[in-house]
Amino acid sequence: MDQFDSNKLRNVALLAHSGSGKTSLVEAIHFATGAINRLGKTEDGNTVSDFEPEEHKHHTSLQLSVVPSISKGHKLNIIDTPGYADFIGETLSALSSADSAIIVVSASAGVEVGTEIAWNYLRERKIPTLIFINKMDRENADFQSTVKQLQSVLGSECIPLNVPDGAENSFSKVFSILQNDTPIEFFAETENAREQIVEKVAETDDGLTEKYLELGDLEDTQIVVGLSAGVKKCQIVPILCGSSITGVGVHELIHAVVDHLPSPLDVGIVPDGPAAAFIFKTTADPFVGKVSYFRVLSGTISPNIDLWNSNQNQSERLGQIYAPIGKTQAPVTSLAAGDIGVVTKLAHAVTGDTLCPKSNSFDGPKIEFPSPVYSVAVHPKTQADLEKMSTALNRLSEEDPSLTLKRDKETGELIATGLGDTHIDVMTERAKRKFGVDLELRVPQIPYRETISKITTSEYRHKKQSGGHGQYGHVLIRLEPLEAGSGFEFGTEVVGGNVPKEYIPAVEKGVQKAMYEGTDGFPVVDLRVILYDGSSHSVDSSGASFEIAGTMALKQGVRDASPVLLEPIMQVKVNAPESSAGAVVGDLNTRRARINGMSSQNGHAYIDAEVPRSEIQQWSTNLRALTQGRGSVAIDFVRFGEVPMNVQQKIVAEKSKEPTATKS
Repeated sequence: MDQFDSNKLRNVALLAHSGSGKTSLVEAIHFATGAINRLGKTEDGNTVSDFEPEEHKHHTSLQLSVVPSISKGHKLNIIDTPGYADFIGETLSALSSADSAIIVVSASAGVEVGTEIAWNYLRERKIPTLIFINKMDRENADFQSTVKQLQSVLGSECIPLNVPDGAENSFSKVFSILQNDTPIEFFAETENAREQIVEKVAETDDGLTEKYLELGDLEDTQIVVGLSAGVKKCQIVPILCGSSITGVGVHELIHAVVDHLPSPLDVGIVPDGPAAAFIFKTTADPFVGKVSYFRVLSGTISPNIDLWNSNQNQSERLGQIYAPIGKTQAPVTSLAAGDIGVVTKLAHAVTGDTLCPKSNSFDGPKIEFPSPVYSVAVHPKTQADLEKMSTALNRLSEEDPSLTLKRDKETGELIATGLGDTHIDVMTERAKRKFGVDLELRVPQIPYRETISKITTSEYRHKKQSGGHGQYGHVLIRLEPLEAGSGFEFGTEVVGGNVPKEYIPAVEKGVQKAMYEGTDGFPVVDLRVILYDGSSHSVDSSGASFEIAGTMALKQGVRDASPVLLEPIMQVKVNAPESSAGAVVGDLNTRRARINGMSSQNGHAYIDAEVPRSEIQQWSTNLRALTQGRGSVAIDFVRFGEVPMNVQQKIVAEKSKEPTATKS
C-alpha cells in the first residue's frame, strides 16, 4: 500500500448501538471503493472487520478493527468499534486515534441507548461527527421521524444533507439537498432543509452571519466552505441516509467524509517533525506474539528504526511495519504523520505508550478506560490449565486494559474483573482458543474478618504426658479490641519468670496462628493480646508447647469476647438518568446499602452509597436493566464494617458446611 500525505488521510471511527449495521457499513464502504468485489455478511462471519471467532459466535463486533479504503485520492482509515457496552474500552481506544466519527443509526429503531452514549463520548472529546441513518430499506424505516428524534435528543446542530427517495422496499436513491437534482415532489422538503443548513453555516462565522442577514441567503461556494468549517468545529453534524446492504447512499457518505471531515493536519498532527507514534491497541497472537496498532503522531515511520518508549523508559526496535486491513496486514515502506499502522513483537510496549526519539519527548493521547465492575474468581479446570493460566490471562489483560487481574491475598483466589458478564465470557473463550486454557468461573469468595467487641481474659494449660519428656505450656492472656484498621499488637506483663523469656516468642507465634485461622474460619483482626501470667515445667516445657497454649488461649478468648464478623464495604458511585434514580436507590436498599448522598444535573442522577461487597460484585448487570443501559457505576473498597447478626449467622452456617482440607 502506498504512502498517503497527511492531508489525504481521514481517520474515522464508527460508533453505534449494537445492531445498527455498523460493521455492514464498513463492508459497504470497502466494496464501494473497489477494495473487495463481494459484500460479506455479519451473519455469515465473512466481513472484513469482524474476523475473530468470538465475533462470529456472538454475531457482533467485540474489538476494534481498522479497514482502509481509497477514494478520490484519499485514504479512509475506517475504525469499526463494538456497539456492546461490555467492550466500550475498545471504542475508547479507537477514539484516541480517530480524528472524526460516524454515528450509525437504524432508520427503524431511531435513537437508541448506544446512540446517546456514542454522542456523549464524541461531544466530550469534541470530535467532528457525521450521522448515517442506515437500513432505509428495512421495514418501518422512517427518515423524517429519525431526523426529528436526532435533533430532539442530540441537538439542533444535526441537520440532513440528503433525503431518501422512498423507504422500505421502495427505497432506491438519495437526493442531495445542496445540489439541484431534486425532483419536484421533494422540492419543498429539500428547500426547507437547505434553509436549515444555510442558517447553521451562517452561525459559524461572523462574516457569513452578516451576509446572511443582509441577503437572506449565501452563495453555494460559501455554504460548502462554511459547512466543512462548521463540521470541523463541531458546530454542525450532517445527517446522511442510505442502506449498507443495497449500497444506496454509501458513495454520498464517502464523499462527505472526504469533503467535510478533518485530516490529521486539521487536528495538529506534525508532518515534518521527528518520528513519533502512539500505541492505541495491543493484541496477543499465539503464533506472531504481540501485535501493536499505532498512530503516527509526527514525522514518518519507516521499518527497522529504533524509538524510545517514553512510558516504559525502554528502547523499542520496530521491524517491518504494516497497514492493517481487518485481520490481514499489508507491508508498507513508510507511513506519514496521522496514518495508522501495525508492528509486531515490540519488546516492552503496551496500549497507551508513546514511541519517539529519546531526545524529543512526546505526550501521546490519554486513554481513560472505565473501571471494571463485574468480578469473577478464575480457576483452572485441570493441572495442565493451572500451569498455563497465569501466562494466558496476563496476555489477555495486556490486550484489554479494561480487564484487570488480582490475586486476593485473603482468599487466595485469582479475581478477574471486567465490564460485564459477556466481557468475562469472551475472555474465557479467548483463553481457550488462543492459549488452550480451560477456565472455570465462580462467584468470588468474600474475605470476611472477625474481631472482638469487649475486653476478656483467657487461660489455657497445655499438658501432655506420653512417656519420656512430656509437653507443658501454661498461659494467661488478656484480649483488648483495637480501632478498625489498627491490626495486631502483642505485649507481656509477665513477672517473676512464670513464663520464661525464651518461650514468649512462641506464645506470640501461637496467637498469630490462631488469628490467621480464626474461630469460624475467618481471620481475626484489630486486637491487642497481653501475656500477663502463666507457668512452666523445668523438663516438659518447650517452645512448641507454649505455641499450642497461645493458639488455644486465643481461640477460647475470642469466643468469650463477643466476636463480630466484618465484611468489606464498597463505595458505589452511580450515574443514572433521573427517571431511573428511584429504581436504582430501591434496588440498592435491598442490598443493605447506606445512601450517603444524591444530586442531579442535566438530567442525570448521581448516587453515592456504601454497599457490602457480597451484595454488589456483579451488580452492573442489574444496573443496566434498571437504567435501560444508560447507567454507569464505579466501585472501590472503602472499609470493613460489621455484618448484621442475622446475616452473620447465615455466613457462619455456610462456612461450617465447607469441606475441611486434610493436612498431610
